[in-house]
Amino acid sequence: MMNKLGIAKLRPGPSGNPQAPNAANSDESKATPYPSLPDPLVFKDGKAVTAVEQWAKRRSEIVEDFDREIYGRVPADTPAVTWEVAGEEDSVNGEFPITTKQLVGHVDNSGYPSITVDIQMTLTTPQKTTKPVPVIVEYGWNFPMGWGGRPQDGPTWQQRVLAKGWGYAILAPTSIQADHGAGLREGIIGLVNKGQPRKLDDWGALRAWAWGASRAVDYFETDPDVDARRIAIEGLSRYGKAAIVALAYEPRIAVGFIGSSGAGGVKILRRVFGEQVENLASSGEYHWFAPRFIKYAGPLTPLDLPVDAHQLVALCAPRPVFISVGAPNVEGQWIDAKGMFLAGVHAGPVYELLGKKGLGTAVFPPQETALVNGEIAFRQHAGGHTVGPNWPVFIHYAERYFQTK
Repeated sequence: MMNKLGIAKLRPGPSGNPQAPNAANSDESKATPYPSLPDPLVFKDGKAVTAVEQWAKRRSEIVEDFDREIYGRVPADTPAVTWEVAGEEDSVNGEFPITTKQLVGHVDNSGYPSITVDIQMTLTTPQKTTKPVPVIVEYGWNFPMGWGGRPQDGPTWQQRVLAKGWGYAILAPTSIQADHGAGLREGIIGLVNKGQPRKLDDWGALRAWAWGASRAVDYFETDPDVDARRIAIEGLSRYGKAAIVALAYEPRIAVGFIGSSGAGGVKILRRVFGEQVENLASSGEYHWFAPRFIKYAGPLTPLDLPVDAHQLVALCAPRPVFISVGAPNVEGQWIDAKGMFLAGVHAGPVYELLGKKGLGTAVFPPQETALVNGEIAFRQHAGGHTVGPNWPVFIHYAERYFQTK
């Protein structure tokens, strides 16, 4: 891809080790060398967006920039998915009787039979539901408590969800697309490309995982136990990035719980603090993005990006999005909590244009302050790289919207 882009060398990214000679910046006074951010309410021709009916056109401009330069385009000929209930079991989670379905989404591979893609998902709902229930979809980790996470005192998040009478689903992202560069010739990306390399604006893994979430919503619309109007999505770290991309691109998802998504997710990419574009464009993470994104760690810089993370949040409007992050002394400075907070701040005008509320402040709040009065929410908890401590706050926040459906 570097050859295709005419790039001989990339700038190295900073180290996440604070003791390293090239440690990432954690000094707030050095974090914002950029003079401004791209305005989500100004058209490409320089005219201002001043009316609700103008937002759809401006939104399409922002989507095009993200498609072309950052996350890549989903091909128009993406194959159909047929869902199968591979198993069903009644059991108990804590004190709650549940029914869990093992689901497999078979992707049509008739156009290239040598690659098989079967999307793996479980759906758990309260037993003997009398009406369709809201469902929270989690991009599933192999480490369910998160990196450095500890078991939380009290109920698990699943038990808290069941206590509300809701259900939950675990979607396995790597069953959609592998989380490494070699996997780009496989998975849904490889299947559509018939095992060939990507074009420069083809989708990366984040967009593929988001596509998988959309296919999960397709299934929910057919399941009588699920209220498909009340679907939330949650993810942590790289899957937090996938969750915000899914929320931005899939209008049928009602609420987002975005855990420690950092750079490539909700963090402002222009900020020189923690992880940088150069890290995202490296050999370990480039597969998350469109190949064209690599050039912003070569001849171009983040200041050349036509869009930034606040516009990704704005694409979710007017739907609620809860931005979650851990404590810097536990999770580290790599994630850049303030960079994610600022994305919420600068997405606020779009929400306000559409008659909703933003964060309500531009002042970074003290740790464990819940800014939850608007459709953009933010809370930095005291734990590490996990969403665990924010689950009770998020569930209470989501309940407000689920009750009005």
